[in-house]
Amino acid sequence: MAERNPDAGLHQHDIDALIEGRHADPFALLGLHWVDGAPYVRAWLPNAAQVRVLARDRAQTLAELALVHPAGLFAGPLAQAVPYRLEVDWHGVTQETEDPYSFGPQLAPDALHRLADGDPYAVLECLGARPLVCEGVPGVRFAVWAPNAQRVSVVGDFDAWDGRRHPMRLRHEAGVWELFVPRVAAGARYKYEILGARGEVLPLKADPCAFQTEAPPATASVVAPVEALDDFAWSDGEWLQTRAQKQSERAAMSIYEVHASSWLPTHGPDAPTPSPDWQALAERLIPYAQGMGFTHLELLPIAEHPFGGSWGYQPLSQFAPTARLGSPLDFAAFVDRAHEAGLGVILDWVPAHFPNDAHGLIDFDGTALYEHTDPREGYHPDWNTMIYNLGRREVSAFLIASGLAWLMRYHVDGLRVDAVASMLYRDYSRAPGEWVPNIHGGRENLESIAFLKRLNHETQYVPQRPGVITIAEESTAWPGVTARPEDGGLGFQFKWNMGWMHDTLHYMHEDPVYRRYRHHEMTFAMVYAWSERFVLPLSHDEVVHGKGSLLGKMPGDRWQRFANLRAYFGFMWAHPGKKLLFMGGEFGQMAEFDHDGTPHWDLLDDPLHRGVQTLVRDLNRLYADEPALHMLDAEPGGFEWLVSDDSENSVLAWRRVDGSGREIVVVCNFTPIPRHGYRIGMPQPGEWEEALNTDADVYGGSNMGNGGLVCTEPVQSHGKPQSAAFVLPPLGTLILRLRR
Repeated sequence: MAERNPDAGLHQHDIDALIEGRHADPFALLGLHWVDGAPYVRAWLPNAAQVRVLARDRAQTLAELALVHPAGLFAGPLAQAVPYRLEVDWHGVTQETEDPYSFGPQLAPDALHRLADGDPYAVLECLGARPLVCEGVPGVRFAVWAPNAQRVSVVGDFDAWDGRRHPMRLRHEAGVWELFVPRVAAGARYKYEILGARGEVLPLKADPCAFQTEAPPATASVVAPVEALDDFAWSDGEWLQTRAQKQSERAAMSIYEVHASSWLPTHGPDAPTPSPDWQALAERLIPYAQGMGFTHLELLPIAEHPFGGSWGYQPLSQFAPTARLGSPLDFAAFVDRAHEAGLGVILDWVPAHFPNDAHGLIDFDGTALYEHTDPREGYHPDWNTMIYNLGRREVSAFLIASGLAWLMRYHVDGLRVDAVASMLYRDYSRAPGEWVPNIHGGRENLESIAFLKRLNHETQYVPQRPGVITIAEESTAWPGVTARPEDGGLGFQFKWNMGWMHDTLHYMHEDPVYRRYRHHEMTFAMVYAWSERFVLPLSHDEVVHGKGSLLGKMPGDRWQRFANLRAYFGFMWAHPGKKLLFMGGEFGQMAEFDHDGTPHWDLLDDPLHRGVQTLVRDLNRLYADEPALHMLDAEPGGFEWLVSDDSENSVLAWRRVDGSGREIVVVCNFTPIPRHGYRIGMPQPGEWEEALNTDADVYGGSNMGNGGLVCTEPVQSHGKPQSAAFVLPPLGTLILRLRR
């Protein structure tokens, strides 16, 4: 028989396992137990000098515990079995607190079964660090999924980061370890010390479900003030009630894409740079975007990420707003301010992969828990990151819970899902032999497809979240990205039109002399324009990694580069599809994006840069005011080519309608040669006023045009009985509306 320690009332092998940090069930040893019919308390307090047990109401001393093992195991009988506290003498410093091992199981069996079944709402309900009151005692309930670990301890400010102090209870039915630690409060830093599946102590792990973290390069999780977040005094009720209309396929949506950590401008060479935080952004970014006529802000990923140079695209804390910019409450206040200003907030969100930092998800419990075991499935060669195992229901639920948390807790209006193409194809960026086929032998990633459909169902198709949208960054011709899941689609509300972006930027990069040979690149998007609901993106991806800025892509001398950019913006805003523009592009920044700097706001002292900014503002306002420019974005009846085949002159013209009689005509001249008397068939007779001319002098142009008005004549052209003779400005776009 195993030797029994009479003082502790335990077998020696249990004591040894506890002391060596490898006991899987500390509650079987510690806390209140009955030994030979009498109440008995054991407390594991390494480095303590003395321990007394007090009645929780402080009415009396129940016991003086004996040191039964020099490593710090105290034990002794109680005078009576009542709720108790421990008075611990840490060699001259006295601490009085309740015993974590005197509290029962924290998570309900039903919740654990839902966790095991992959319910994302159970993730939100159970996992992470939750301040709460248990049996009248305030503290924090810690819970983490680590089914293959041999032991998990929570460590932090409250226990000197000593993994011996707070080993947790394993709830076998879900593989979740839990512990209520009394008297811990919001703001405490913590991690998990894990004895892995192979018996090794892993590097300390941050909490995958933490709602708050330290600011990098520190890596600890932080107990968030969840109750304060739940009770946040939102003032955006009107916005939420009308959000569905503001984010539909028939709404005007012009999105300003922002890297929040680097947007704030400086005040000048002799003035300090304002602190880059949510409060400063609320005071500067929100009124700027509103004044520029944008309808939405899209933030590059703000989930906490260890490496700033990833711009957030390698996140590790999928539930926590980056501490670089403030607290979770600060972010909630930012979203509320944006909604008050009439701006929607969209977050870039990254469920495709995660970085391999040791404190993160990789090898979390000593096994490939969040990632695939096989590197042909679990390692992304392009980004040196790990790929989520979405076929595992707990992993899928974890990520969907993250998406729901941003939408529910912070009132975010939409998620732009990053790198969808890499999720859909098992052979994405892999050579033959470097990928694993699906169960049918194909290249489609069936698990990711199921995940994306479920994500879109949970985020969009529920009455509790009206008007929430998801947007796919998907660069292939995968069918039905924006079709409903029940119709065989993925269920996104919108898809980035990467083909349009690449084609049109390639065209604009060409010297106008050669554009006649690439005319199709400006018209090809209309071949497939109605296959999905599209966003036209001029995103950060096009102004990084040596690609230069939008202005830098334009050919010609200085004047022509600006004229090209203005004409291109006019073309984009009048083209079917919602709009997205990355910060700095709105005033023609010269340099490409630098996350360590800010947009070059000083360029606005230059009239040409200021002219581009004014143009973008006016385009946004015209786009929102004219239903014909947005109402039928996703319907073929809203568009008609008037001139699509004049490659020799690089001229394009088309008609937009709103379905109720309002019409817009758009004409683009992509050469620096003015065209006088250029005849175009018009959809209706009458006087057509120039609502916008990108060559106007207020934008930095040559001010060539039609005197603000074009009158039709009964001359047949382009299949229309009426036509008009235009003056087409050099490298210019005209937007005209019928005078009524």
